[in-house]
Amino acid sequence: RIEFSGREFALAMDPQQRIFLECAWEALENAGYDCQRCGDRMGVYAGVGLNQYWVFQIAPDRQLLESAAGYQTVIGNEKDFLTTRVSYQLNLKGPSLDIQTACSTSLVATSLACQSLLSYQCDMALAGGITIHALQKSGYFYQEGGILSPDGHCRAFDAKAQGTVPGSGVGIVVLKRLEDALADGDCILAVIKSSAINNDGSMKVGYTAPSVEGQAEVIAEALALAGIEADSISYVETHGTGTRANS
Repeated sequence: RIEFSGREFALAMDPQQRIFLECAWEALENAGYDCQRCGDRMGVYAGVGLNQYWVFQIAPDRQLLESAAGYQTVIGNEKDFLTTRVSYQLNLKGPSLDIQTACSTSLVATSLACQSLLSYQCDMALAGGITIHALQKSGYFYQEGGILSPDGHCRAFDAKAQGTVPGSGVGIVVLKRLEDALADGDCILAVIKSSAINNDGSMKVGYTAPSVEGQAEVIAEALALAGIEADSISYVETHGTGTRANS
């Protein structure tokens, strides 16, 4: 059972941290594990988006920040405490790492969680990420050549692609070594064959644009680690922003 006071729960905490905690609980529940009774060391690897709630709601309230609850308010809104809050509230004893790599945060968190499992730093892991925009009714200013779409539509892999649109979402997976999951009779939804991480350096048209070479290299590395051929893959999911190749 997780309990918060009304002020801490509804006012002083970044909604992203609260909702991520709720979803972490739900993920474990769906996996059939009671975190209070599970004896395995469980790690948490995740990242969180820009805290707009702090910018628009908390920071302007100087009286709150200078009150006795000011310190707890800062802790409830700082990115560094996303995963350790989950570990504390759910009594998890494995590594608890905040991962921040912008758009690739959730996948990088998943990759690092897998490495932690393979090196026996933990026996189970929660991995994922969250981004929630505090201003639910707001728009944006289109800038030619920028990442945002001029008409509010994202057309990934389309000849009419002109940009992406902001969005909110959260995702968490419960990970475990395959042999342990089979031995424990767990419900297995997918098996991760391999993962790979790299960086493009400066060999791209701009800081926010990926390079073709870097993308190809990391895909080839993941295939090699998995020991499979490219033509055996029938479905590919990508980070399709719908931005122009020359932007």
